[in-house]
Amino acid sequence: MIGTVTLRFEDRYRRRFRMTDDAGVPFLLDIERAVILSDGDGLAIEGGGFVRVCAAAEPVLDIRCRSRIHAANVAWHLGNRHAPIQIMDDGSMRTIDDHVLADMLTGLGANVYRHQAPFAPEPGAYTPGGHDHVRSSNR
Repeated sequence: MIGTVTLRFEDRYRRRFRMTDDAGVPFLLDIERAVILSDGDGLAIEGGGFVRVCAAAEPVLDIRCRSRIHAANVAWHLGNRHAPIQIMDDGSMRTIDDHVLADMLTGLGANVYRHQAPFAPEPGAYTPGGHDHVRSSNR
């Protein structure tokens, strides 16, 4: 491993982008098609080695619901607004911190917690490929 690059979610969906790793070394991300880079992915560097992708902590809303039916209803409303969501291991949800979403969620009776955490939303049913291959990049 040559280094790491810590990125917010919005910066982890790229095809060609000039980046700077966590040590301040610039490199060019240059891959065939845009992909969602996940925490732990590797960017292969020409000449050998790789830069590991780290998900940055960013402003998020954690959402807790009263029941599974309530959670399904809340998820439907988030999806209806095309809001990206992450389903957590405990059944709660996470989305980007947005005051309009927070107000809507509170109005729907959900408990909403604002804080800083990595965000890794569901990629979507039509997202091609997986995360089992190394991404290419130039340094």
